[in-house]
Amino acid sequence: MRNLWIFISRYNAFFLFIIFFIIGLYLTVKNNSYQRSVTLNSTNEVVGTAYERLNVFKRYLNLGMVNDSLAAENAKLKSQLLSLTTVDTAKDVKVVDTITNQDYTYLAAKVIKNSITLRNNIMTINKGSVDGIKAGMAVIAPQKGVVGFIRDVSEHLATIQSLLHKDTKISVTLKKNNALGSLVWGDGNFDIKKAFIKEVPNHIKMYVGDTVVTSGFASFPKGILVGRISKPNVATNDNFLSAELNLFTDFSTLQYVYVVKYKKAEEQKALEGIAKPNE
Repeated sequence: MRNLWIFISRYNAFFLFIIFFIIGLYLTVKNNSYQRSVTLNSTNEVVGTAYERLNVFKRYLNLGMVNDSLAAENAKLKSQLLSLTTVDTAKDVKVVDTITNQDYTYLAAKVIKNSITLRNNIMTINKGSVDGIKAGMAVIAPQKGVVGFIRDVSEHLATIQSLLHKDTKISVTLKKNNALGSLVWGDGNFDIKKAFIKEVPNHIKMYVGDTVVTSGFASFPKGILVGRISKPNVATNDNFLSAELNLFTDFSTLQYVYVVKYKKAEEQKALEGIAKPNE
C-alpha cells in the first residue's frame, strides 16, 4: 500500500491531468450539440463494429452445431422423399409406403475418422447402437453416391467398411435397362474416384456415360446413384463383361454420411436363412 501511495505522489501531475482532461471532455460533449452528436456517432460505430465481429466469431463457433442440424434435417427430408418416390411396380405410379410406414429411413452421422490410401479402407462415424445402428446397414453420401456398409458397432460409434475395400461388393444395375452387375473397387486400379462393375451379361451393351445405380436387392434402396461408365465392355473369361466407372462419391471430402435403416432387414435375413445352399 505504501508503494502505491509513493507511485501516486510521484506521478500526481499526470493523474491530475488525466482527471481534468476527462472532466473537460465530458463538459464539452455535454454542453455542445455538435461535439455530442459526433461523439455518439463515433461510439455507435465502434460498438457496432465490435458487436458485428463478435457475432461473426460466435457464428463460426456454432458452425459444427449448424452442420449437424442441417445433416439431420436432410436425412429427414430424404426419408420423406423416398416414401413419395417408391412405387409398386405391379401398379402404375402408386406410392407403396407413407411417410410413417416406409421400408427405408435415413440417419445422419458425422465422419470422425476416414482412410482412403489403404487397400482396405475403414471409416468411423459418431453414431452407434443407441441410435439404432446395426452391422450390415448400407451407408450413402449426402449428395449422391454409395459409401459402404456398417461393419462394427459400439454404443456410441460405428465403423464403415468403405467401398474402397477389397471385400466390399454392391449389387448395381444399369439405369437404362436394369441389367445387373456387381460393384467392386481396387481390381488393379486403386484410384478413389473409380470402381468397376462386373458380372454383366455379355449380351448387354454398355456405353460411355451410362449411369449405374443400386439394384435394391441388398441393404441399399433401389436407384441410388453410383457413377457413370468411363470404359465399357471389357471382356472377361467367364462369359461376362465388366466396365470401369467414375464414382459420384468423393471419399476425400466426406464429412457426413447417411446410414440407411431397412425396416424389413431382420425379417428378410431370417427368411433367407431357412433355405439351404444349393437347394
